[in-house]
Amino acid sequence: MVTAINDDQTKEFKEAFNLFDRKGSGNIAASSLGNLLRSIGQNPTQSEIAELVAQADPSATGVVSFDTFTKIALRADGFKPAGTPDQLVEGFKVFDTQNNGTIPATELRHVLTTMGEVLSAEEVDDLMAGALVDKDGLVNYEIFVRDLLA
Repeated sequence: MVTAINDDQTKEFKEAFNLFDRKGSGNIAASSLGNLLRSIGQNPTQSEIAELVAQADPSATGVVSFDTFTKIALRADGFKPAGTPDQLVEGFKVFDTQNNGTIPATELRHVLTTMGEVLSAEEVDDLMAGALVDKDGLVNYEIFVRDLLA
């Protein structure tokens, strides 16, 4: 079910869409759909993006129109919140074998590149650049989550 759109939303969606429609063609690259949705406050997973692109571009033309984007943006489950800080911390506790609030930076990198919403090595490098790693190679995951969401 698609929600009705008001003038403010239309303006917001059009402004965001135009940032990704660099040629002014009225279309964006289908590969940009996830980033465009994130730019308007949505939080789709990689698998959801793949499914949305397949639905939006069934002929595999590689492009998505503004009208199609609007329908996708207004889908009933479009605005799902990201995990709360407490939920993220709880997720990291699984890897805290010493139960001391830290996990090895190497373990954190492995988790981020292989589990859940898998990140690319470049994305993990960007995240890890801001992580405080102590002299023993450990990351306090509560601080990591706090800084990540700041």
